[in-house]
Amino acid sequence: MRTGIFGGTYNPIHLAHLRIAEEVREACRLDRVLFLPAPLPPHKLQKRTTPFRHRLAMVEAAVADHPKFFACDLESHRAGASYSVDTLEALQRLYPEDDLYFIIGLDSFFDITSWKDYPRLFELANIVVAYRPDYGDDDPRKRLPVALANQFCYDIKTFNLRHKCGKELIFVAETRLAISSTKLREYISKKRSIRYLVPTAVETYIKKHQLYNEKEVNT
Repeated sequence: MRTGIFGGTYNPIHLAHLRIAEEVREACRLDRVLFLPAPLPPHKLQKRTTPFRHRLAMVEAAVADHPKFFACDLESHRAGASYSVDTLEALQRLYPEDDLYFIIGLDSFFDITSWKDYPRLFELANIVVAYRPDYGDDDPRKRLPVALANQFCYDIKTFNLRHKCGKELIFVAETRLAISSTKLREYISKKRSIRYLVPTAVETYIKKHQLYNEKEVNT
């Protein structure tokens, strides 16, 4: 089975997240995509984050009507920060027969050398980088971490880069949807509409639980 892994804070999940997952699903012919909210994102340790149960519930609501999208609470079963390398190792143990495709954005790819044990990521899963077609003339395939460049070769059959272990580094051009969770939280706090930016089920959940406003409650 070809399984996509799409982690994130999802605070809240929005339509750009879902569209990226759908485009990667099609491009990589994935059998399923697992959405993994991070209980404690390493890059946001000093920031207040909406409780995990709410973020997981919103992801569940967002993917409920897609037959190949699933919410996964795997990272909540582990204490401490949610490091991607630990998550991929756990998924590899859970699904040893699956071919894993780890989905990240171009900004994350450019920053990947700051991630815990980042060289190991390229051995655990195929890395799928979603980038905007209007990014510019700089080919992202030329922006491999210097320490890893000699571990990849160009695969003329797939037009992707292949790691020495056999995993691929795949670049998928995404439809640009300028939606951010930060902006959504700002809209809600200012009583502005988020309709057509998040799935209706997510908007309903946010209203029900009074998330992201001055009266926010953790229920």
